[in-house]
Amino acid sequence: MAAIKKKIIGKQEYYYLEHSFRKDGKVRKLERYLGKEIPKEIDELKKKFVTEIYQEKWDQTLNKIQANFSKQEKKSPAFAKEKEKETFSIRFTYDTNRIEGSKLTLRETAELLEKGLTPKSKSTRDIKEAEAHQKIFYEVIDYKKELSLQIVLYWHKKLFEQTKPEIAGKIRNYQVKISGSKFMPPFPAELQPLLNEFFEWYSKVKTKINPVELAALVHLKFVTMHPFGDGNGRISRLLMNFVLNKHNFPLFNILYENRSGYYTALERAQIKNEKWIFAQWFIKRYIKENRNYLK
Repeated sequence: MAAIKKKIIGKQEYYYLEHSFRKDGKVRKLERYLGKEIPKEIDELKKKFVTEIYQEKWDQTLNKIQANFSKQEKKSPAFAKEKEKETFSIRFTYDTNRIEGSKLTLRETAELLEKGLTPKSKSTRDIKEAEAHQKIFYEVIDYKKELSLQIVLYWHKKLFEQTKPEIAGKIRNYQVKISGSKFMPPFPAELQPLLNEFFEWYSKVKTKINPVELAALVHLKFVTMHPFGDGNGRISRLLMNFVLNKHNFPLFNILYENRSGYYTALERAQIKNEKWIFAQWFIKRYIKENRNYLK
């Protein structure tokens, strides 16, 4: 977070915001003049200052990832791209369902989705939800229109119609709690206004911010609303990849092994109502996962 620094010039005191960060292996410092007095809205000014610094810092890196990814995509034959998509879909399905409690191993998920081999002594629900998730993943990636509540309800319905038909494609009308989290999701009466607000927000900002930041915020905002009785995390992670794919960025998978940092960033952002906490975690992790496109 930015610090307040005081400078005395002559007999007058002047206040500045100062933030240090590392870039290209060196520690850099940036300042912003505040005035002769500390403004009342100093906390908001600090957040805005740090956000602008990281947005500028990361935009260059993310755009380089996108440019090199696009070059590689143009060179790759169709069969190679399809194989890469299938490989991603299997790992993504494994991790996103494992985060939500599935007991299928990565090998079992791969054999199920690649070869149709049903694992023994594993939950029928886990098996069906893995199969459904891969199908919906392909639909999400191939979807050319814009996001709407109707298409999200459809994806949720297809994801759960075989295992939880009572909630499939339906906005919850009861209160829920998130196991292990201090954050309390909105009450049912709040959901429709929040959903309307979400899609209005998306329509306004979809071309105004970096697509990776947009993907992070789509994920955060949707999972924070928690509109479904179950599957909010899975739908949110599908939506983030819808955004990335639409803007021709590499897809992103949140690994099961990284769930602790993921949960922490989500919860802190939700409790403090500070979106940049999660966006920073997301972007740092995204850059790390795609560092091969920065060579």
